[in-house]
Amino acid sequence: MTSFASQVFVRVDKFCRPLPIVLNTFLVFSITAEVSYLVLVEAPLEADQKKTVWSAFWKAFHLLVQYFMLGNICWNALLFLRTSPSIKGVFLGVEGMGQGWRYCYTCETHTPPRCSHCYDCKVCVLRRDHHCVFFGQCVGFRNYRYFLSCLFFMWSGLLYATLMNAEVFIVILKEGVTMHSILLLIIPWIMLVSGQVTAQAFAFAFIADTCVVGFLLVSAFFFFHLVLMFRGQTTREWYSTRRPYNLGLRGNLRHTLGLRWYLCWLCPLIPSPLPGDGINFQVTGLLEPTR
Repeated sequence: MTSFASQVFVRVDKFCRPLPIVLNTFLVFSITAEVSYLVLVEAPLEADQKKTVWSAFWKAFHLLVQYFMLGNICWNALLFLRTSPSIKGVFLGVEGMGQGWRYCYTCETHTPPRCSHCYDCKVCVLRRDHHCVFFGQCVGFRNYRYFLSCLFFMWSGLLYATLMNAEVFIVILKEGVTMHSILLLIIPWIMLVSGQVTAQAFAFAFIADTCVVGFLLVSAFFFFHLVLMFRGQTTREWYSTRRPYNLGLRGNLRHTLGLRWYLCWLCPLIPSPLPGDGINFQVTGLLEPTR
């Protein structure tokens, strides 16, 4: 019985693991499609401007910006998933072990400072920050740049989409703040199932709500990780209030984003080699948590 239950759990876990990635991909492309529709069909608002040269330029510019952000989101996410932050294939050089090294009984090896075991990835991760449930992979030394760049373009894209969807909120509330409009914005699914709104109205309301909620959530993650990067910390070190690897603003940017930190955020294809190896770190403060 226990063996059967374990097999069922393993299969369910295997099935559920890619679901966050599938859901995120669906939402990203749904938002992109909806905003493209707003740009191409609904904008500009004035009827006498719809066929002017300015209208064509405006639409082309907005589509270019929109798909530039979409391309960066997808490419950074792909490189994040393809770049393993684990200790697999890395020569740790345990002969020179010093302060901060630990022994991982699961991996059966000594691990360097800032490295810890992830029970979801089933391996130790260099400079492990956290396990990202939305991507199904750990954020660590080698893929942190792509994670942060993806967050930046997701934040920018959701801000852009929220501003573009302001027209949707205006249309929904144009007849005043009624119970119907409030319920459409708060629980569009219920309104659709009960037959109170059309499928098109539901789609616009649902995506507009998703943009606002997504923007708030991504903003919290993005600015939190910006603060961590500026302070030279990982999420685990932030919990313990430690800042032993703070190299100053410029040094932290270089060790997180690479030598071309000032350019690499523009495109994931810009090479920006990391100055460290993920094993040895310059210590500038106390290694023990402050009390």
